[in-house]
Amino acid sequence: MQGDPRYTDETAIIKAIKKADLSSFFELDVKHVQQLVQDLPWVSTVSVRKQWPDTIQVYVVEHEVVAHWNSDLLLNQSGLAFEASSDKIENDLPQLFGPEGSEEEAWIAFKQFDEMLRVNGLTLTSLALSERFSWQLWLDNGIRLNLGRKDKAKRVQRFIDVYPRVEQRADAQIDTIDLRYDTGLAVSFKPVQEEQIQNKSKA
Repeated sequence: MQGDPRYTDETAIIKAIKKADLSSFFELDVKHVQQLVQDLPWVSTVSVRKQWPDTIQVYVVEHEVVAHWNSDLLLNQSGLAFEASSDKIENDLPQLFGPEGSEEEAWIAFKQFDEMLRVNGLTLTSLALSERFSWQLWLDNGIRLNLGRKDKAKRVQRFIDVYPRVEQRADAQIDTIDLRYDTGLAVSFKPVQEEQIQNKSKA
């Protein structure tokens, strides 16, 4: 076996290969072997070839996981959703949500917005695309951005331009920033906790 699989155990690959008819080297169907290995959860692509006199060479490339998709699937670097256990994933992955068939579009948009925000010291952790193709973003500081359905990048840039001033003036924690306007935005705040109210009254 060749390649460098991180999540697919070699035993699982061998077990999959043994499901094929290995009784005859000459009659072995390499396409069938390839499909059996391809069906393993983490496997993205497989190359299988015979090597005389009695060897099968298998080259395995796994999915490069980049995000969670709709809570129950994973997303690879090409924006393709696949089903596999996430138990072995070490890094925290962003959460993406959207209708079936929108995986690639959502991932491309996430990368674009994440780059825009990171340059300005902000981190995007989640993105949701509704059935009506309305976009929402969540930042690691708990703020939700409501972008609507059009001019998404322009609205993210508007948030970036205005946020430092909004943050300085806010005496409460920002909950949502609604950018579904041709110009301007609307800011809503999280409810002030009772303890905070008491502390302010004592000050």
